[in-house]
Amino acid sequence: MTENKAENKQIEKTEKMEVNIIIISDSAGETAFNNAQAAAVQFPDAEVNYRRYPFIVNEKKLAATLEEIEQYPNLVIVYSMLDEKLQLPIIKFAREHKARYIDILSPIIEAISQTTHMKPTGLVGANHQLTNKYFNRISAMEFAVMYDDGKDPRGFLEADVVLLGVSRTSKTPLSLLLANKGLKVANLPLVPQTHIPKEIYQIDPTKIIGLTTDPQVLNRIRRQRMISYGMDPDTAYSNMDSINAELDSAMALYKKLGCFVINVAERSIEETAALIMNHLSYEED
Repeated sequence: MTENKAENKQIEKTEKMEVNIIIISDSAGETAFNNAQAAAVQFPDAEVNYRRYPFIVNEKKLAATLEEIEQYPNLVIVYSMLDEKLQLPIIKFAREHKARYIDILSPIIEAISQTTHMKPTGLVGANHQLTNKYFNRISAMEFAVMYDDGKDPRGFLEADVVLLGVSRTSKTPLSLLLANKGLKVANLPLVPQTHIPKEIYQIDPTKIIGLTTDPQVLNRIRRQRMISYGMDPDTAYSNMDSINAELDSAMALYKKLGCFVINVAERSIEETAALIMNHLSYEED
């Protein structure tokens, strides 16, 4: 009995606390993201997920963002918004959902304004030089959003890299991170018994990345997702037999395609992105 208690305590110690850091910005969001990363490295025992929402420039986009992040537990919202009309809904949402929130820009802008007795320009993205690199990055971000979740198979042929993976293997956040580095990314969710678009077989295999994970890790993530929705976590979606079948099917496809495969279990999206960029021999400008 004593040994079982000791084992349970050990398991509790090894389980990491999940923190979902939400980055909301009216521009590329690099300022907020870099600050969040610098702070998060101080907590190596936490399971930190970065979820980025760049170019949120109107109330409609913001409302959709806030609706989406409701599903995530343990929210820390880091935002960089110049328009006060867009700041207020974030603050209201955070208070209603008991989430921590941090305004990256306003305190600094206010301090400089009070010191210089000048008014800020209010120009969104003023810290970015309008270089080809900047415009390429914006174009890549728009591409990633347009061709997320296999919305249009034509995007696979135009992409610099195509991500394949079963549900909850970080395809979307990984797409946005790679896009922020200038890569045009399309991704396709692998759903059991669903037709694979013919375009996938027309792509250079070196451009395709097959994402996989450990069954136990995927089971935990999917169960947590269902719980966050207030639903029964024990469904076919989180069933271990179903998960194993999905992963086996995905691996069979990867083998057929001859693509590069990455196991994302216990890897941050930054680490996975670095592996992809190294595989592609891609260096950020």
